[in-house]
Parts: sequence; structure tokens; C-alpha cells
Amino acid sequence: MSQKILLSAKEINIILHRLACQLLENHLDFSNTVLIGIQPRGTFLAERLRQILSEKYKVKDVKMGFLDITFYRDDFRRGEKILEANSTKINFLVEDKNVVFIDDVLYTGRSIRSALTAVQSFGRPKQIELLTLIDRRFSRHLPIQPNYRGRQVDAINNEKVRVMWKENDGEDAVYLVEKV
Repeated sequence: MSQKILLSAKEINIILHRLACQLLENHLDFSNTVLIGIQPRGTFLAERLRQILSEKYKVKDVKMGFLDITFYRDDFRRGEKILEANSTKINFLVEDKNVVFIDDVLYTGRSIRSALTAVQSFGRPKQIELLTLIDRRFSRHLPIQPNYRGRQVDAINNEKVRVMWKENDGEDAVYLVEKV
């Protein structure tokens, strides 16, 4: 298995600041906007963006939650592997709110489809947008596109995009991993 670095820690940091600025352009004060990180890997990206918005751009009271989509997936009972659910942590209603789903990699679109179903348990959002660090644009199974994207990657089927977060993996980096 070989891997090639797509983004270094410095490049990820630049992209995170750009994404935060794009969110600010569209949502200004965040009084009616909530950020929802899709479990498990979107939570690291959501936390980083909230931190940048709060500390660097002084946005007050950025509401953020984490959404587990395990039991909403269409492949939930297809594999031999027993799936382990993460916890959903949304302590607010999304009724009439602008929801920004946040995930690290947009691949087939199935995770986002699952999130669209799961979020309905917390109310009916006014609008839903999607922010993703990596968009694998030629891999979509569903007609889902991000509103905000960090980087577009053209990867073929035997390649996997691996996003590493310092909090979880010890480094900030994005790799293209080729399975041999």
C-alpha cells in the first residue's frame, strides 16, 4: 500500500480559514445557523471551524452538534462487520435553522443522504448546506454536491483518501492511499 500526501498541516490550516471565511460571508452572525459534524470524522473538522470562527473572527455562540448516521445508512445490515454507533450530541432544535453539515470526505454521497434523514428527528431545517474538506467528485452515487469544499480530488476506485487529524491521529494531513 503506497500513499501520497495531498495536503500538509499548513495547507489544511489555510483551507480551514478559507472555509470559515466562506461560512461568515453567507451566515454573518450565526444567530440562525448551526454547524453539525457528521460522526465520526466530520466532528474534528466541525470543532476546528467552530474554534476559528469563535477565536479568530469573534463569532459569538456558534451552535454545534454531532450527528450519528449509523442506523440511517442504506448499507446498515449488508456487511458481516457489526457496526458501532457513535453518539449524537445535538442539544438544540434545528426547526427553521440554517444547518451546515460538516464532513471530512464527500465520496459516494450516501453518508449525506443518511444525515438528511437523521436530522429530521431534531426538527425541520429552513435550509441545509454541506461543507466538506475533500470532495471526491468522480465517485458519487447520488446527486449530492458540497456548498463549501476545501479541495477537489480526482481519485480512482482503488485509491482512498485518508484525512488525519492531530487530535485523533497525531498529525494534520491528507493522504491518497493506493490499495495494491
